[in-house]
Amino acid sequence: MKLVRWVLGRIILLLDFIFTPKSIKRAPQEQELVNQKTKDLSLYQFKACPFCVKVRRSMKRNGLNIETRDAKKDELHRQTLLEQGGRVKVPCLRIVNGNDVTWLYESNDIISFLEKEVA
Repeated sequence: MKLVRWVLGRIILLLDFIFTPKSIKRAPQEQELVNQKTKDLSLYQFKACPFCVKVRRSMKRNGLNIETRDAKKDELHRQTLLEQGGRVKVPCLRIVNGNDVTWLYESNDIISFLEKEVA
């Protein structure tokens, strides 16, 4: 089973690399405004997770510069996700708004949030 997951993960990453979407082009001032909106966002993810790939592709397509944190390989990020987010489930978008921190799970919800609030 572990071998099957490894092989499927490599296939997902290869296809993602081959068919990477193009980012939208914005004027430098517009892109800076978008970057300001995304500075307090971070995406907790696993590299080969198909739902994480879906979110990353949407981020790329919309030209969003959001920090990605690998919760599979980095124990600190995994622990933060568990302790603050409540569970180790990816993708998870960490949204910091002042002193409030919101953890948004589910790829479709994350994409909807990013397209509505940021892009």
